[in-house]
Amino acid sequence: MATSPTSTLTPKKKDESFLDKLGGTLARKKKAKEVSELQEEGKHAIEAPTSPTVPDIGPEGYTLGKIAVCFMPELSTLCVFCLFGQMLLDWINDVLADDRIIVKDIEEDLFDGQILQKLIEKLAGLRVEVPEVTQSEQGQKQKLQIILTVINRILQQSPPWTQSKWSVDSVHSKNLVAILHLLVALARHFRAPIRLPENVSVNLVVVTKRDGMLQPRRVAEDITTVNEDIGARFERDAFDTLFDHAPDKLNLVKKTLVTFVNKQLMKINLEVADIESQFHDGVHLVLLMGLLEGYFVPLYDFHLTPEDFDQKVHNVNFAFELMQDAGLAKPKARPEDVVNQDLKSTLRVLYNIFTKYKGQGL
Repeated sequence: MATSPTSTLTPKKKDESFLDKLGGTLARKKKAKEVSELQEEGKHAIEAPTSPTVPDIGPEGYTLGKIAVCFMPELSTLCVFCLFGQMLLDWINDVLADDRIIVKDIEEDLFDGQILQKLIEKLAGLRVEVPEVTQSEQGQKQKLQIILTVINRILQQSPPWTQSKWSVDSVHSKNLVAILHLLVALARHFRAPIRLPENVSVNLVVVTKRDGMLQPRRVAEDITTVNEDIGARFERDAFDTLFDHAPDKLNLVKKTLVTFVNKQLMKINLEVADIESQFHDGVHLVLLMGLLEGYFVPLYDFHLTPEDFDQKVHNVNFAFELMQDAGLAKPKARPEDVVNQDLKSTLRVLYNIFTKYKGQGL
């Protein structure tokens, strides 16, 4: 049986019209133009890697005096800036660890106010009454307005200052510089147990329209300056050496101080077992000074059951005042460090008391 040869079907080429040919020519020219522009852009990026880029808003997007701001970190400070941001992220995650919240990106995770609400509630020990979930932009901004109002009130900042550093619009638009200013202010107020890098600054490219022309200029924005209140510099002392080189002797020091403190507190049926956690609210420090100096401390002078961070700081500050009234040197530790349960700071305070009263047979 003869087999018929296999025939291969080839599609008939469609006749191209004049318009088709013209369209193909234009497409090729457009592609060539795009390639040329891409090459030129790459060349510019290589030759001027640190030159500022003006935001592509267009002349029609500006009115007289209207300003656009573009964030431009310097390559030389980029590593410090990244470390700075990571330290703030780690601090936020530590604060919110009990709520099982993990923040990965400052801009993307904080702009709508959800994380800021949880953060200020945890730090200040209060409840901010806002809708739990808001999808619309208007709803998010209204919620953010409530949260920032609470934060500004706690920080005791006047409106002109806060408006220049952060606002509802700047935070919601994911303005990194504004959000960093806000986080640094919170860290300073609540004495976060972190040492932020000093003199962190970024370059902002500010674009204004004047006489019909767009005029960019570079402005340095300071995020942190010299840390006068966070991680303040003190001369190293015996406790630094103890923590660094003789941690095995730390328990002996703690036991000695606990014994000394309990000898006094047991007079009013109180006792402490853990130095780090039982002195952070300042109550035992106040009572201890009253017992050592032989007077009753009026209950209206301090918070017997402090409810938030500020009340605890007040108690520790008051205890420090009682120490100085008794002739003790001003404590090297900061009240906020004691409240944050920094063991080294608490030991310094107690040892300062111990050295004055240990030999008086009280």
